[in-house]
Amino acid sequence: MVFVEVPLTAAVREATGVTGPAERLYGGEESAAWRVGEHVVRIGAYDRDPGEAEWCHRVAVAARTGGCPEAVAPLPIPGRDDGATVVRVEGRAVSLWPYVDGVWAAGDDPRTATAAARMLARLHRTLAGARLPPRPRRNFLETGLAGDAEYDDPRLRDPQLDRWLAGFAARPLPRHALHGDYYHGNLLVDRGDPERIVAVLDWDESFVAPPEVEVGSAALEFADEFCENPADARRFADAYREAGGTAEMLDDETLTQLMRHRLRREGVYFALAVARGVQHDDEDLEYHRRRMEAFARLRP
Repeated sequence: MVFVEVPLTAAVREATGVTGPAERLYGGEESAAWRVGEHVVRIGAYDRDPGEAEWCHRVAVAARTGGCPEAVAPLPIPGRDDGATVVRVEGRAVSLWPYVDGVWAAGDDPRTATAAARMLARLHRTLAGARLPPRPRRNFLETGLAGDAEYDDPRLRDPQLDRWLAGFAARPLPRHALHGDYYHGNLLVDRGDPERIVAVLDWDESFVAPPEVEVGSAALEFADEFCENPADARRFADAYREAGGTAEMLDDETLTQLMRHRLRREGVYFALAVARGVQHDDEDLEYHRRRMEAFARLRP
């Protein structure tokens, strides 16, 4: 995985009020997170719209204040009297967050997968009551969700999936705010207990849609990311439903097609990254190859 070089500059420190030694946290293909004491400074991509970031932050705040303390919400920018949680510094959207101690959730531990499904159900129940204005711009998973997108790569063209998505979009299903990128890399668990999730991180891809969309996406991520064993995805969805999640339509076809939608959008995102000049290493290329293979293999 190739991560972008984004320094914690003096200007960023001044804008966020942090002082002391800094530690670059793992991750970041377009942005970076730095731990400074009890705070984390997130430095977004150059094209990140502060208004869009503020909207996503409102979802995190709604989740935390609504009864999900594991949802990590941003802190107000120091010196601002308007409650803003984003400030533009040197062309990048910068935000300040509390540091939460924990380790990344394991993507291949069935216990963690079950805990993640139950957490997602609780998160969805909490967000179901949030009232938000429209998102300023569609996120990558929302695009094409009605089966109306066009794809340059012939491997991603699938008229049958498009027709299914159009039918799904026409259903009168409940819609509410979602995390948008719910997977093990955005969850922290207790260092001594892989079944106790202590933090839900990174709300940059939050959006509003039927919760089934997020269940399908998350089920894929907790089914080894390639869903070579569909029973793993089924177990995730069943654990979510048993925990009282808000999604109503979780039959096998729905789960499979929404997983394929996620895989297709991942393919588009990869191509866009290449067009921007991102240099992928061998691990990235192999991961993309297997995701594209899964998109074809899972076709009903």
